Amino acid sequence: MKLESLPKSKETKKKKIVGRGPGSGMGKTATHGEKGQKARSGVSISAWFQGGQSPLYRRLPKRGFRNTRFETKYACINLSDLNTYFNDGDVVTPEILKERGIVKKQLSGIKILANGKLEKKLTVKAQRFSQTAISAIEAAGGKTEVI
Repeated sequence: MKLESLPKSKETKKKKIVGRGPGSGMGKTATHGEKGQKARSGVSISAWFQGGQSPLYRRLPKRGFRNTRFETKYACINLSDLNTYFNDGDVVTPEILKERGIVKKQLSGIKILANGKLEKKLTVKAQRFSQTAISAIEAAGGKTEVI
């Protein structure tokens, strides 16, 4: 097999060159067509642009109640994080988690999830716990306290 007998792949496909005269096959208007806004330079029309008329999402009335302003979001911590950042017999509180940089924002509180293994005896104080996290902490000899 010789180099010239190899089939052409996508990598060797020639780049489309536009606006280089009529001989190129894509000259004169450079594949932009004749006149109009899209033929002008510097145009960028988004998919939902409706030619300057008030867009559909602004014309339709907003109905119903959205709870996004009032929903409770918890900063989630896994058991594997507690295992790496704390020693045996430590007390874990939201203030300590924020102080050590494990949690950036406390949000509405802290929730402990059961992802990973906990091999240390810890006293964990948080706003929420998953059921498997409670059983894993108590199986390791620790305690859970809901704040």
